[in-house]
Amino acid sequence: MSTPQTFLVTGGAGFFGINMIRYLLEHGQRVVSLDLLPFDYPEKDQVRAITGDVRRPKDMEQALDGVDIVIHAAMALPLAAPSEILSTGIGGTRTVLQTAMQRGINRIVHISSTAVYGVPDHHPLLETDRLRGVGPYGKAKVEAESICQEFRGKGMVVPILRPKTFVGPDRLGVFAMLCEWAQEGYRFPIIGPGDNPYQLLDVADLCEAAYLAATLPAERANDTFNIGSASFTTLREDFQAVLDRAGHGKKIVGLRPTSAVIFALWTLEKLHLSPLYEWIYRTMAEESYVSTEKAREKLGFTAKYSNKDALIRMYDWYAANSARFSGQSGVTHRVPWQQGALQLGKFVFR
Repeated sequence: MSTPQTFLVTGGAGFFGINMIRYLLEHGQRVVSLDLLPFDYPEKDQVRAITGDVRRPKDMEQALDGVDIVIHAAMALPLAAPSEILSTGIGGTRTVLQTAMQRGINRIVHISSTAVYGVPDHHPLLETDRLRGVGPYGKAKVEAESICQEFRGKGMVVPILRPKTFVGPDRLGVFAMLCEWAQEGYRFPIIGPGDNPYQLLDVADLCEAAYLAATLPAERANDTFNIGSASFTTLREDFQAVLDRAGHGKKIVGLRPTSAVIFALWTLEKLHLSPLYEWIYRTMAEESYVSTEKAREKLGFTAKYSNKDALIRMYDWYAANSARFSGQSGVTHRVPWQQGALQLGKFVFR
């Protein structure tokens, strides 16, 4: 094994963060976590955990002490206030890169999102396609990538990963609704007929891609990469795997007409009665997949888990742990999102 290095994971107490930290520990690396939330996982004795904010230079200076490589994943999620999303995604990214450069840390892996493509008009999406983020989250991700490009121009190695929506163990957020309804024996509604190919990603595969981007030679890694599952079918078929795993014999239900469903969800969002935000409900009924050829050619990366594998891994973890977070809700992937008016659907989809 090569000499261990020290990795800083920003957003280390989040869903991706804890999975990335576990991956690094399994690979014999030293780890620092920086997050607004306390690091309260079983691995806390193996990690130097700092409760702090990527937007504050002093917190970044403390977190970067002795660090060799940064994996920057800290971001306010779409249910947060727009000002929080923009300041974290844009200002936070600049602070991370600026402070790292001042400390002589040359490699920062930036976790972006395929949300930078907005609502696509063609597939598969390529890394060279136009960026047009929807809403504060998508726009912040686009601007954060621009900052990364700026620091590349200053000689830093800044791989950018654009993952598809990723799931797996420890994933809650909006996907807790699918798991909860499946576990309790309800049918599950989706927008439209559900015959649209829709690519997801297992968090374990994203961790592998991030590790490759962090450790491969700069000439291979210093680029922008789509990351997604290599095996996926339609939204209906892949989500049905979760209901089948729950074992109640329930089916996915497609809601039509699609335009009316989207309008209803838009209305509920504006009334703060639904956790579903615009990018979700405007893309879930459409084809959505990216080309991962570049990551395969330059990083040697191919996802190991199919959509179904990833969703089932997520559901199995949820079923084993659901009592632990019963009654909790919030705006991060660490807790289920408040379902609001959507909870009433249980009266219809029994």
